[in-house]
Parts: sequence; structure tokens; C-alpha cells
Amino acid sequence: MGGAFDFESLVENLLRQLAESQAIIVNVYDITNKSNPLVMYGPNISIETAVSHTSKLEFGDPLRKHEMRCRFYKQPPIPWSAITTSIGILVIVLLIGHILYAAVNRIEKVEEDYRKMEALKLLAESADVAKSQFLATVSHEIRTPMNGVLGMLQMLMDTELDATQCDFACTAHESGKQLIKLINEVLDQAKIESGRMELENVPFELRIILDDILSLFSAEIKDKGIELAVFVSERVPAVLVGDPARLRQIITNLVGNSVKFTDRGHIFVCVHLVDDENRVDVPPERSVESVDDEELDGSQNSCTTLSGLEAADEKNSWATFKLLLMHGSSEPISTSLETSSTVNLVFSVEDTGVGIPYQAQERVFMPFMQADSSTSRNYGGTGIGLSISRCLVELMKGEMTFVSKPGVGTTFRFGLPLKKGDSSMLKKHAEANWRHPQNAPLPTKFKGKRALVVDGRPVRSQVTKYHLQRLGIFVEIIVSNKCSSAVSRVMMRCGTTNYSSNCTSGNIDMILIDKDAWGPDTGVEFSDSLKKQTDARLNGLPKLILLAMSLTNEEASKEEFRDKTVMKPLRACNIALYLQGAFGFRNHRSQARVLIEGPGSLHNLLSGRHILVVDDNKVNRLVAAGALVKFGAQVECAESGKEAILKLQPPHKFDACFMDVQMPELDGFEATRRIRKAEIAASERLPRNGDVKNGKHTYRVPILAMTADVIQATREECTRCGMDGYVSKPFEEEQLYNAVAVLFDSAH
Repeated sequence: MGGAFDFESLVENLLRQLAESQAIIVNVYDITNKSNPLVMYGPNISIETAVSHTSKLEFGDPLRKHEMRCRFYKQPPIPWSAITTSIGILVIVLLIGHILYAAVNRIEKVEEDYRKMEALKLLAESADVAKSQFLATVSHEIRTPMNGVLGMLQMLMDTELDATQCDFACTAHESGKQLIKLINEVLDQAKIESGRMELENVPFELRIILDDILSLFSAEIKDKGIELAVFVSERVPAVLVGDPARLRQIITNLVGNSVKFTDRGHIFVCVHLVDDENRVDVPPERSVESVDDEELDGSQNSCTTLSGLEAADEKNSWATFKLLLMHGSSEPISTSLETSSTVNLVFSVEDTGVGIPYQAQERVFMPFMQADSSTSRNYGGTGIGLSISRCLVELMKGEMTFVSKPGVGTTFRFGLPLKKGDSSMLKKHAEANWRHPQNAPLPTKFKGKRALVVDGRPVRSQVTKYHLQRLGIFVEIIVSNKCSSAVSRVMMRCGTTNYSSNCTSGNIDMILIDKDAWGPDTGVEFSDSLKKQTDARLNGLPKLILLAMSLTNEEASKEEFRDKTVMKPLRACNIALYLQGAFGFRNHRSQARVLIEGPGSLHNLLSGRHILVVDDNKVNRLVAAGALVKFGAQVECAESGKEAILKLQPPHKFDACFMDVQMPELDGFEATRRIRKAEIAASERLPRNGDVKNGKHTYRVPILAMTADVIQATREECTRCGMDGYVSKPFEEEQLYNAVAVLFDSAH
């Protein structure tokens, strides 16, 4: 089967389909004569194009040669898509190559940096160790001669001196103690910066710590005539678990600053639960008038703070303070708070001092910075205490803030989470850490007695109530703006006229009146007014007790105040001491812990004891020996660890040994180890017929470490080498008593 078709049209259609938008010209040439080819097919058009194709054709004639040339009719367009695609691929390849190259270089650089960092880390650790060793050495080298200076000054003050000489010696002694305090602060700052500050987690009694702080500043505030008081909410647990030494340091720094910058008014330390404060919205000051308070006699009362002067923060004013008391006494403790092992406390230290200038408040917590250059000239100090205090609060997972108004005062506040504890934990801790129980229990002989507190300032009356309640005394309060009104209400309560309808039943055993209840010396006038308004003599009424910062000779000679004046700042222990005199109690063994820690007890413990003092420093040997001889001990000295080993070879006559830690040739730790080995060897030679006492061989002599190294000389190191206690230089009577009482108290 066949058919006719136009071959030329077929080829053109095929070429058009192949060329798409381009026109393709096809020519068949006879190229037998190459110089003049003959066109056999296609248009005879001369077109110069870069794209062409030539192919040989065979038509069966060996003598003739033919070829076919195919080319575009027009010059083809530039293939931009191909070009851009190629360029893109090239760029991507270059980028990948660059990334790989950079990654390899980066890895090499990181490895090099890591090697450098490791080297720097080792260098920094070595520097840190060197710094710590330097601090330890400097601490020891500075505190060792300071121990001699303070010890010799103390021995000098124990001799017969006239008034001028005694004043000079006391001034030098206090200056030395301030230098020791500064050294400790610098060391604390260095330990905080290096991250080597470690916190204890031991049980303690917060109220006892605050009482001790009051005692520390009592002389200074009496000289300045300012009021210093403490109040702790009854919802705060009696025993807490934390770091009592650092907490004491924080509060002491804050109170010390307040004492330094306050010349009038008051300093008020207050502790509440954070939950209680969160429930109380601070009302405006004018809202005090709207409070329905019978204690204020329904009249306006401007004395809304402890001393009546304006404070920077209103949270301790009577308007807020009363709400806190209401929450503390009326609202039950929530179940979550009661079952929780942690309690969140907020501490505030309020003063009515000079305040902090606004432009200086941003740098208050910067170390070694003060408000301005005149501050150090006028008040002294290094500006490091607040920085350390805030760092310690933050280490204890708390936060410190402050509010200050120039010319009005400053209030520092900080919150701390502390664990709850109990009294059994205190005893166990004392037994495990060579500590004699320092806190004698407050006397219970006043439990059940009733007291009437009379004052013109409600906050101050609550402070007095707080201390009396710690003694088990039931307290009623009369707060009045006028002395005459207070006298009338006291007469009504005590039965000299008809009882008022809202009086609490029960006989009043004592009336406590502040000396400055309504102004200077108005408390003294109160007793005179009371005598004029009643037919009964004063001794027929409850005992009248005056609360005063100081008394003039005339006031002290008054019969009604003789042996019946409690000196401020108020503490439960000194109130108990004064009340014992007022009520005729003379059981000294139940008195405040001040008497228990007094020199008389040290003399009882040390009298007749043979004690060996080991120290390579001659001055320190004299100081330690002098302190021990002062309390009746018989002391021998050794100047090296080797000499101590010879003197303590069993059997010997010594009851205890005070061993310096850092000594040349043989330090105190190694000397103690050798002494213990000698005692063990001697105990094996003892007969079995009774040379063992209380489960311990009688040849084991108690050894107490003496050191000025406050960084490395830890109780753990002492325990590992066999020591029985620890005393840091320079030591004082209380510190010496606490160490010695553990060793010798069982014998009495």
C-alpha cells in the first residue's frame, strides 16, 4: 500500500515543530566542488549563525559528494536561564566550600580556645587557691599580733589603773576590736567574691540572738539617748534552723549603721511572718483616727511610731502594727503553714537617723562606697557592711530592700526562708559541736503574774508586753495621751475606785510605766499623781516599776524606784533580773544567762586545773596563760609541738591543753595525732582493774585548738586529728567559757 505526499512540506512541518519559536533552514549542497558548492535544496540565503549542523549525504553516486546543513534563520537569544542556573550552582558550591572551610577553621579555633581556657582555668584555680592561702596567712599573721595587743590590754585593764589610764587602755582595746571587725569584714567580702562562703544549717533561738544584739549596743544608745527595741511576732517559732552567726552578722551590721547615723528618736528591730505582712494593706497615716481603739481614749494620737518621730516606712507605725498584732492573735495558723517545715520571715530595722540622700541610694550596696565623702569623715566606716549583709541575705535565698528619706530615717527590710526546729535539736547540736548550752532558760517563777503596762505610745507598750510575755506574765495595756487619764484608768483597774465594765478580772501584781511615757520624765510624775489621787499609800498598790534609759541621782533616790527600775533596752533576761530584786527572789541559779556566763562561773570551772598552753609566739603564750591564771588555773607553757608531746606523755598532771594550730616544724594537728597515739599505747598497758573512767581512759587529755586562721581551722579538721574543741584568736571570756564548760562542767 502506498500514497503520495509532499516531502518538502513534511520536512518543513517537522522542523517547525522541532524548532518551536525559531525558523530552521535546511540546505542540501553538492560539494564536489568545495570552492563553489551547488545548492540542491532549500533557499540560497547566506546567514551567519553560531548554531548550525552539517551532515554527510550519500545518494549512491561515488563521484559526487553531498551534505546537508541545518541552521536557525535568526541568531538565537542568549540563554539567560541556563547562565543564571549555572551561576547559582557555582555560588552554592562556593558557599558550601566556604562553609566547610569556615567550619573546619572554627573547630580548630574552638579547640585552641578550649585548650587556652583549660590552661586559664587551671591558672585561675591555682590563683584562687593562692588567694585563699594568702587570706588565711594574712588573717593569721594580722590576728596573731592583734591577739597579743588585745590580750595585753585586757591584762593591763585588770591591774590597778587610775581613771585616765583606764580610759586610755579601754579606748585602745576598743580600737583593736574594731580593727579585728574590719579584718573579718574584708575576709568575708573576699570569700563571697570567690564563692567560698559556706553557710551553716544549725538550730538556734532567734529571740536570744536579738537580745544579744541589744546588749551589744546598749552602751552606745544610752550615750546618745535613743530608743532601741526589738519585737518578734508570737507566730515566729521559738527554734529555727539556719545560720545563726551570719544572721547575727546581718542584723548587727544594720543596727550598727542605724546607731551610727541616728542621734534622736529610735531604732526598732521587728520580725514577722511574711504571710501576716502580705495580708495587711498599709493604710494612710490619717486612718489611725478612725481606728476604734479604747487605749487611745478616742482622741487623736500623733505618736504612731516607737519614739513618736516620723519614720521612712509606715509599716512599723501603729496603724499597720496593730493590724499585724490582730492577725497574729486572732487568726489561726493556716494548715499549709502549720504543716510546712519552712517558715518565711521578714526582718525590718527602722531608724529615725539622717537618712540616705536620694542621689546616693543607688550605690548603697556597693562595697567600699558611702553616701558621699563627708560620710566617712563624720561617721567613719568603710562602706562594706551593707554589701556583705545583702550578699549574705542572697546566699540564704532572701532579698534585702530599703526605704530612706533624707532627714527622716531609713528602714532596711529583708526576708529569709528558715526551717522550723525544736528544743531537742538545740541540745543535740550543742553536744555534737563541743558547745555548752549558752542559753539558760528564762525563769518561770513569774508565770501567772499579772502586769499592767502604762504608756503614751502604743507601739512601745507592745514591745514591753512582748518581753513580759516571754516570762509567762499576763499583760494588760493602758495607752493614753494624757498622764491624768492614765492615772484614772489605773485606779479603776487596780480597785481604788469602781471597776470599769470592760476591765479584765484578776489582781495586778505590778505596774510598769515608761519614764518618758508622755514626754521627758513624765513617767516619774505619774507616780506622784497616782499618790495624790488615791487614799492608799503607794506600797498598798501593785509594785510600780519604771522603764528608763537612765536615771538622775534624785530619781534613783526615790523610794518607789529603788531597786525597781528596769534599764533599757528591754530584754527578757534583764527584766527578770530586775523583777527578782523587786519581788525579793534571790535564786541566782535561775537568773539570766548573763550571770551563768560571768567570770565567777569561769573561776569555778578553772580553779585548780592544770592546763598546758602550747604556742610558738611568746606574746600569745603570755596572753593565753594570763587569761587562764586570772580564773584560777595553774598554767604551764610549751613553745612547740614537740615540747607539748614530751609534756603530755602519759602519765602527766594536766587536765587540759590549749594547742596552737599553726606552728613551725610540727603544727598543732600533727602534734595532737601523735599525742593521741601515745595515749592509746599507754592505755593498752593499763591494768584492767579500774583505770577507765566513764568509758574513756583517764590518760586522754582534752585538747582545745587555738588559732587565728578563720578560714582553714575548721571543726572538721580539729575532729579528724582528735581535738576536743576550738577557740579562735583573740578569744574573750564568753568564748573561753563556752569551750571550757564542755570539758569541765560534768565534774561539777
